[in-house]
Amino acid sequence: MAPKMAPKIGVEKPSDIAVVGMSCRLPGAPGVDEFWELLTAGRSAVERQPDGGVRGALENAADFDAAFFGMSPRQAAATDPQQRLMLELGWTALEDAGIVPDSLAGTDTGVFVGVTADDYATLLHRTGTPLNGHTATGLNRGMTANRLSYFLGLRGPSLAVDSAQSSSLVAVHLACESLRRGETELALVGGVSLILAEDSTAGMELMGALSPDGRSYTFDARANGYARGEGGACVVLKPLDRALADGDRVHCVIRGTAANNDGGGAGLTAPDREAQEAVLRTAYDRAGIGPEQLHHVGYVELHGTGTPVGDPIEAAALGAVLGSARPQGSPLPVGSVKTNIGHLEGAAGIAGLVKAALCVREGVLPPTLNHETPNPAIPLDELNLRVQTTPAPWPGHRVAGVSSFGMGGTNAHVVLEQAPTVPDERIDGARMLSSVPVVLSGRDSGALREQARRLIDRVDTASVLDLGYSTAVTRSVFEHRAVVLAKDSATLRTGLEAVAAGESPLTGVAAGEVRTVFVFPGQGTQWAGMAADLLDESPVFAAAMARCEALLAEHLDWNLTDLIRQTDNAPSLEREDVVQPACFAVMVSLAELWKSLGVEPDAVIGHSQGEIAAAVVCGALSLEDGVRVVALRARLIERELAGHSGMVSLTLPLDKVEQRMADWGDQLSVAVIAGPTSTVIAGPLDQIQTALTACETEGIRARRVPISYASHTPHTEPIRNELIHTLHNIHPQASTIPFYSTVEAAPIDTTTLNATYWYRNLRETVRFHET
Repeated sequence: MAPKMAPKIGVEKPSDIAVVGMSCRLPGAPGVDEFWELLTAGRSAVERQPDGGVRGALENAADFDAAFFGMSPRQAAATDPQQRLMLELGWTALEDAGIVPDSLAGTDTGVFVGVTADDYATLLHRTGTPLNGHTATGLNRGMTANRLSYFLGLRGPSLAVDSAQSSSLVAVHLACESLRRGETELALVGGVSLILAEDSTAGMELMGALSPDGRSYTFDARANGYARGEGGACVVLKPLDRALADGDRVHCVIRGTAANNDGGGAGLTAPDREAQEAVLRTAYDRAGIGPEQLHHVGYVELHGTGTPVGDPIEAAALGAVLGSARPQGSPLPVGSVKTNIGHLEGAAGIAGLVKAALCVREGVLPPTLNHETPNPAIPLDELNLRVQTTPAPWPGHRVAGVSSFGMGGTNAHVVLEQAPTVPDERIDGARMLSSVPVVLSGRDSGALREQARRLIDRVDTASVLDLGYSTAVTRSVFEHRAVVLAKDSATLRTGLEAVAAGESPLTGVAAGEVRTVFVFPGQGTQWAGMAADLLDESPVFAAAMARCEALLAEHLDWNLTDLIRQTDNAPSLEREDVVQPACFAVMVSLAELWKSLGVEPDAVIGHSQGEIAAAVVCGALSLEDGVRVVALRARLIERELAGHSGMVSLTLPLDKVEQRMADWGDQLSVAVIAGPTSTVIAGPLDQIQTALTACETEGIRARRVPISYASHTPHTEPIRNELIHTLHNIHPQASTIPFYSTVEAAPIDTTTLNATYWYRNLRETVRFHET
C-alpha cells in the first residue's frame, strides 16, 4: 500500500494515462530488457565508429523486413529508414502491451511521432539516386506516423511532431491531451532519429553543440557539448481507468504533461530559465501535485545534454521548482540517459521517458555516467540537487519527472508515477498445468525460426505459463506456425531450440482462410484416468464436468467423478453405458475449455457417438437433451446389444474391404469409412475373428476396436422402436454453427436431430471421410 503522501498523490484521477506498452531500439540495446540492463550496469554505448566519429550507433539500422510490412523491396529502398524503424517499434510496443495489432483496425487509435532529421533525403540526393513513385512518400517526415496508421488501419489522429530536440516528448504531451479529450482511445507515441549523413553532424558541430571528446558530461565541470546517438522508442498509452478495467499490465502512470516556448530570450537557441520553471510548475499542477507536495518527486530525468550554457539553466530551474521544495540536505536525484546512449535529438525525449518509466516500475535509480566534478556554474548543494552516479534502490511511492528542451525554445515536461497495485486475476485463477503450449508464428520459415531464437532469451526470465498465455493470446498469427509443448523451462528451451534449428515436428503452414472445426471422436478413444489432471488444472473444465455429472446422475447408477479419478467405486470402462456418457462429458467440457480461451468453432463434426457432443456444442441440443440421448441410448445398448458382436479397424480403402468381406462372413457390414485407407467392419464375433486371422495372414494391419457390439450395422435394429420411443421428447433447435452430419455426409438442418436421427446415427454407416 502506498504511503500517505498528499490528497492527490497515489489517487487515481480521470486524466491519468497508463503506459501499457514499450519498445525501443537504442545503441547497445535492441529491446527494453537490454536497455534496462545497459542502464543498471552503468555501461556506455557511445563508441568510436568505423568512420572515425564517436557516437551511440544503432546496430543493423538498415535491416528491415519489407514483406512483413507489405512493402516491395523497391518501395522499402525509397523509404526513410526512420519510417521503417517506426513501423517496427509500433508493432513491438503493441505486442508488449498484449494487444494484437490487427485488432486495432478501424479504431480511434492515434499515432504521434517525434522526428526531425532528413539525413536519408540528403544521402539519396548526394548519391544521385533516381526519383521514383515512392520517393515523395518515402522522404516525407509526416509519413513516419501516417505509414504506421495506414499499416494498422487506425482512424485516430496521425502526425509527426518537430519541435527540434523536444519533439518526441512534445508528442507524448499531445497524445495525452488527445486521450483526455476522448479524441483517441489508444495512442502509439514514439520518436526516431537516425544518423545517415555526415552533414547533420557537421551542422551541429559548426553550431558548437557537439563535444570534442564524444561524451556528454551532464552537470559536470568538463561539460563541452553532447555526443550524438541514434535509435528510437515507442510507448502505448491508454486512459488508466480503461487499462485497469481491461486487466492491462501498467508500466507506470502519466499524471501530468506540459509544453511551452521560451518566447524570446538571449538568443534563438539559448534556453530560458523562467520558461523552464513555468513548464515544470504547469506539469506538476496538472498532475495534481501542488507546491506543498513537490518534495515527493523522487527523480528527474534531465534534458541534460552536457552543454556549458544549457546545463546551468536547467539546473537553476529545477532547483527553484523542485529542489527548494525538499528539506535541505535531502537533494533531488537527477540523471541523464544521454551519458549512456548519446543525444537522440528528436527521439531524446521518448528515450528519457522509457528510462524514467523503467526506474519507476522497478524501483531502482541507475547511475549517470561521466560525472566526476560538479560544474562550478551549477551549485548543486544550493539548488538541493544530486546527480545519481551510483545504482541505488528507490523505496517508497515513486514519482518522477522527465524533461526535454528544443533548441528553438520548445520545452516539455512529463510527470510519471508508479502504477497502482492491482491483483492479477489471471494468476489468482491459474492452476498448475502438466504441459503448456507455447505458440509461435511468422510470415515465413525464417521469421518463425527467428522468433524461436528470440523467445529462448526469455525462458529464464518468464514463467512457462506466462509465455504460453502471451504467445497464444497477445500475438498476431501468421501462416508459418510451430507449437512447443513445455512441461518446464528445460523442455521449453529444448523445443524452442528445435524450432530455431528447423527440426521441430510440430510445425506447419496454414493455407487460405483459417477456420476452426471442432471434431468429436467416437468410442475407442478412452483410457482409465482420462481428464483427471484437467479436473484439477482447469476450473472451466471442472465446472462443465460438474454440470454433466449432475444431469447424468438422473439416468445412471454410477458417479462421473469416481470414474474419472478411478476411485474404488468407479465402474468398468468396458461397459457401454459407462464409456459413452463419460466420453460425451469429457468432449463437451473440453469444448467449453477451448471456448473460454477464445477458440470458437466455425463448424462441428462428430464421429459416431461424437455427434451427440457436437450437437450440444453447436447449440442444436441442450445439454439436458444431449445427456438424455447419450445416457438412455447407452443404457439400452448395454442391456440389449453388448457382448454379442464386435468391430475391427482395417488399414484398407473401402473398395478393397468390400472385395474381401464376403470371404470372411455373410453377416459382416461396413460400419465406418474413417479415411482413404481406414475402414471399420462389424458383425458376429466368429466372423470378426475370421477377418482378423485373414488379415494377419495377408499382412494387412487390423485391430479389434474395444466395442462389444456391432454398431452401425443391422445388428442394432432390435432396439430401434424402443430407442425412438425413449427419446421422443427431445427438442432439437436450429444452430448458427454448421453441423456436418456423418450420417448424411453433409451439413444439415439441426432441427432434424430428433429421436429418429439418433437411431440412424447408431444404425447407419459413419461416412466420416466423405464428410
